[in-house]
Amino acid sequence: MKKSVLTRYRTMAYVTGVLLVLLCLGMIAKYAFGMDGAADFTRVIAIAHGWLYVVYLVVAFDLGSKAKWPVGKQLWVLIAGTIPTAAFFVERKISAELEGKVAGDEAKLAKA
Repeated sequence: MKKSVLTRYRTMAYVTGVLLVLLCLGMIAKYAFGMDGAADFTRVIAIAHGWLYVVYLVVAFDLGSKAKWPVGKQLWVLIAGTIPTAAFFVERKISAELEGKVAGDEAKLAKA
């Protein structure tokens, strides 16, 4: 597996996670505090998160298929983009797990 596959996943996990946290903050501002402009902010962030979550799904599925994960693990990684802050924790765990595999695969390619 190439390092670029993991890098794409990490990038999309952070983007999706940040947008979801912003969306939650916007919803709190809109409904709990009735702030002016929160509705527009929430609408923009919701659209951005929705489209980028689809990209996250594709990237995470690509990573899972190349890492040969079982279905349960794959589903957990895919769902992490819908739970506020979960994407950050899952990304950290997955990155730590796959860093060694990526380094080993790159070393094998360098020897060949």
